[in-house]
Amino acid sequence: MTDIEVVLGDITTVAVDAIVNAANSGLLGGGGVDGAIHRAGGPEILAACRQLRATRLPDGLPTGDAVATTAGTLPATWVIHTVGPVYSRDEDRSALLRSAYSRSLAVADELGARTVAFPLVSAGVYGWPADDAVHQAVTAVRSSDTKVTTVTFVAFSERMADLLRTELSAS
Repeated sequence: MTDIEVVLGDITTVAVDAIVNAANSGLLGGGGVDGAIHRAGGPEILAACRQLRATRLPDGLPTGDAVATTAGTLPATWVIHTVGPVYSRDEDRSALLRSAYSRSLAVADELGARTVAFPLVSAGVYGWPADDAVHQAVTAVRSSDTKVTTVTFVAFSERMADLLRTELSAS
């Protein structure tokens, strides 16, 4: 069974085997967590993403999927890039959001990673309501058949950390 922890802080400073990046499908950097990971990890991450785009992913990474690159100068071995869906009131995209987590864990398993740090995927600029983003994240991790021993949710605000702790204690 996977242990789940919650920490308040900056995901780029967490020492784990793999850090998950809430990326955009282009994989070439962006704002929020994606931009922070690219800036902190250095040019090796962008170079690896460009190589993926030039070879395996010419159309970008599909929503709900995941792929790994080097972590550059981050305190991790790998960055697992995943694309979460944009929230919609008219269409239930929660399966895609859970897939972003489960596919990230599957990639971690392929790499042999045992400790993984996640941000809350789609909870920022993609507009997913915080309560449900937390519920989907915890549900996906708990239901994944993974060899990862510890998942650390890294919350950027005390409010999100509290929501995660509440969800973990309730489920």
